[in-house]
Amino acid sequence: MFTGLEFNLGSGEAVVLRGPNGSGKTTLLRLMAGLTRRSAGKMTWGGAEIDDFEAFGANLRFIGHLDAVKPALSVAENLAFWRDLWGNPAGNLPQAAAKLGLGHLIDFPARLLSAGQRHRLALARLLVAPAPLWLLDEPGNALDDASLNALAAIIADHRARGGMVVIASHGSTVVEAGRALDVGAYTPAFNHAREDHWSDAV
Repeated sequence: MFTGLEFNLGSGEAVVLRGPNGSGKTTLLRLMAGLTRRSAGKMTWGGAEIDDFEAFGANLRFIGHLDAVKPALSVAENLAFWRDLWGNPAGNLPQAAAKLGLGHLIDFPARLLSAGQRHRLALARLLVAPAPLWLLDEPGNALDDASLNALAAIIADHRARGGMVVIASHGSTVVEAGRALDVGAYTPAFNHAREDHWSDAV
């Protein structure tokens, strides 16, 4: 899958995964979340190798391309589902919704939300139950400028509290002072296809 890929992530740090579509950004995030099995290599947390991803999942929040919003539930009920699933009964639902510009829609049925509102609802899950590691796959998609600014502030606050972020992006990023990592440089199959393409174009 990847060859020679190695990086560390410390408290308050962010890594921005770069590379064209198909270069492995989503795959790497899914590997880190334990949603895709690795065939070789290892991942560590706190200096110890991760061998139980079910238990490790308590340390992270993964937001992918699919919003995982339940249309039959309201905004508040969707957030309550994730708050309870992640075991944080003290999670502040109105505050989480408000930070993503959904405060006035807290009792609104999710089936009536726009694509951008659904995506903001998915991102609001990050705020209802704390976890040190956020894995975000193109989180700026479908967001307007105000929502991008809100997300940037949320990520900055998370990092200021010692949180860590790995974000996949091939456009503008909502992360300041993040380390860039070109995933395609560590994907042999992608590099081979890219070299073939270049050869054909010469």
